Amino acid sequence: MQADDATPRVSITALRLIDFRSHADLNLPLDPRHVVLFGENGAGKTNILEAVSLLSPGRGLRRATYAEMARQGTEGFALHATIDGPDGQAQIGTGMISGGATGTSGSNTETGRRVRINGSSASADAMAEWLRIIWLLPAMDGLFTGSASDRRRFLDRLVLVVDPAHGRRALAYEKAMRQRNRLFADDIRDDLWFESVEAELAEAGLPIVAARALLIERLQALIDLLPEPSAFPKSDLSVQPGFGSDLPESVERYRQILAEGRYRDRHAGRTLIGPHRADLDVRHRPKDMPAKLCSTGEQKALLIGLILSHARLTAQQAGMAPILLLDEVAAHLDGGRRAALFDILDELGGQAWMTGTDGHLFADLADRAQFFHLSQRGVEPTDPPQPAEPMNDE
Repeated sequence: MQADDATPRVSITALRLIDFRSHADLNLPLDPRHVVLFGENGAGKTNILEAVSLLSPGRGLRRATYAEMARQGTEGFALHATIDGPDGQAQIGTGMISGGATGTSGSNTETGRRVRINGSSASADAMAEWLRIIWLLPAMDGLFTGSASDRRRFLDRLVLVVDPAHGRRALAYEKAMRQRNRLFADDIRDDLWFESVEAELAEAGLPIVAARALLIERLQALIDLLPEPSAFPKSDLSVQPGFGSDLPESVERYRQILAEGRYRDRHAGRTLIGPHRADLDVRHRPKDMPAKLCSTGEQKALLIGLILSHARLTAQQAGMAPILLLDEVAAHLDGGRRAALFDILDELGGQAWMTGTDGHLFADLADRAQFFHLSQRGVEPTDPPQPAEPMNDE
């Protein structure tokens, strides 16, 4: 499925990191092509991807605290990127300095870091006007067999990329739910207290349910249009919204469900229904099998296909091709699937950042990408590696 030629391309054409993780002062001169970072383990490849992921709302691909991102022995970090996109060029800077998360002038108190766009203070959400970022990490390989909370987090990240306001809704919901649970813990019996908190919980929670459902509906419709067969199998998606059989259709009905469940929730000590109990169901369509029962290789291919489809949807919804961060994506793919992946990345029209220990895995990209070798000595631009020689069976 070819990307719309009219979809504007977005790329990072310069990146500088100061005191970020293992990088004291890294300056990458870039162009709009894909980016390949290769080298030994521990050289800082994923750290660079994590820095790029901070050019979007949230805590980045590792979900670390900002203090953890600062290089050891320092009190903060900074990163600066030049973005070329549909509205021209933008300079985006973000980071954390000592005391910067306490609400001082120019700080983003929602995320605990500062953001500046073209020299002016901005919110983290405002970065979504210039670029959208999607990532795939080795830690996500266990998504289908892991916990429901991991799948909820994955689903909410998919929603957040196309709907940046989703993060604020989630924060409001979590705050209201903590307040309701605290009423149970403190053995508060006053109905007026509960009615107030439950109104906030319902008003924040119902849009979350709707946003997740809409994302899955649109993503599934796009997946259905993809050609078959494909190197990456189609998936069938659904969401269990977290309400059992009594899904509320209005805020008022949601409030009523919460009120009816107070005795049960008081006994449990927590709120037992709501979007915080949701789960994402994924099935391998060609095999008509739940993803959790597929082989490890099938799950990897299914996940890559899902991420690529989400990238297509993001381009449609946001009006710009997203930037993809693909950590160790080629390590467990055979040659045919690697070549197919690289071709799809070209079709999507965005800039992809890929990492690996072996640069030869990316040799088929040739001049479609810019290559950087990372070692304990630093980061050096390099020519594309030559394809690895086939093994001699003799």
